[in-house]
Amino acid sequence: MADHDKGERIDLGVFDRGAGRRLGASEIIALVLSVLWLLACVVFFVVLGGSGPEAPDALRFVMVLLAVALPVAVIWLAASAARSARVMREEGRRLQGALNAMRQSFVEAQHAHAFNPRPLDLTRKLEDIAEKQRQTESTLATFVSSRPHMENRLAPPARPVEPTALAVEPETGQASLALGTPPEALAPPVAPEDLIRAINFPENAEDEEGFAALRRALTDRKVASLIQAAQDVLTLLSQDGIYMDDLRPDRARPEVWRQFARGERGRVIAALGGIRDRSSLALSAGRMRQDPIFRDAVHHFLRRFDEVLADVEPELSDAELDLFGATRTARAFMLLGRVTHTFD
Repeated sequence: MADHDKGERIDLGVFDRGAGRRLGASEIIALVLSVLWLLACVVFFVVLGGSGPEAPDALRFVMVLLAVALPVAVIWLAASAARSARVMREEGRRLQGALNAMRQSFVEAQHAHAFNPRPLDLTRKLEDIAEKQRQTESTLATFVSSRPHMENRLAPPARPVEPTALAVEPETGQASLALGTPPEALAPPVAPEDLIRAINFPENAEDEEGFAALRRALTDRKVASLIQAAQDVLTLLSQDGIYMDDLRPDRARPEVWRQFARGERGRVIAALGGIRDRSSLALSAGRMRQDPIFRDAVHHFLRRFDEVLADVEPELSDAELDLFGATRTARAFMLLGRVTHTFD
């Protein structure tokens, strides 16, 4: 089979050196004329006495030089021009042959693609891609919403409702119906370690501490809104094979995060765009242009992240802010912020 393929291999002729160029007709004619001319000069000057003593030395030297060298130079100039023309014709024929061979190989490839089955290695690659897609869907189902009991684990603990006694005004004898304070306003702020663990999401289904921190963080309305928005964009990004664990961004210093939280924009916060993965950036930018649902989800997520960061930045130390910037939610913010030119 290998011998058969080797025998049918198409020679494009582009890199062939060709047979060794022998003397052509023009070179042979030039060589013969040069020899004849030199013999004639020898006969004239030596045998017939063309170099007599009565001629001046300088004039005789010039005449000898012109008589001998000039015709030979003219002959070989013409021979060189003829050789160049012959070489150009040969190169033109070789180039035409190469183009014909390339055209033939292209036609044969088209026929092979149309009528032959797919190669084994291509089939294997497609099967590997399908297997990875199935693993992706399984992982996504584990961490998103396909398991009903996961929602119960993420739900904040129920708060008992205590009945409140209505205050009766002594003058009118009627109870006052003052508006109550919403429960989330009375809830304590989320601890920094719970916030960082929550926006990084649980590592797996057995991460009890991660789920506990997530439940505590969901009691805060703004943090819960951020977590939901982050979950939406992470799910959409995973559909294109983009996962935050695969990204290795350049870590921004805590002071850069503080500047962004306090409203700084432009070159001073450009270090937040530390995502360098070209494929992830290209896929995200392409989907931003083509998918309006993805675009709305991204803008909503960026707003929620900006709000939460502005609220929690004064309470976070530099070490905690550095951990905050290393979470999966922060990586998604760095990726999508660079796609939307937030850091320009």
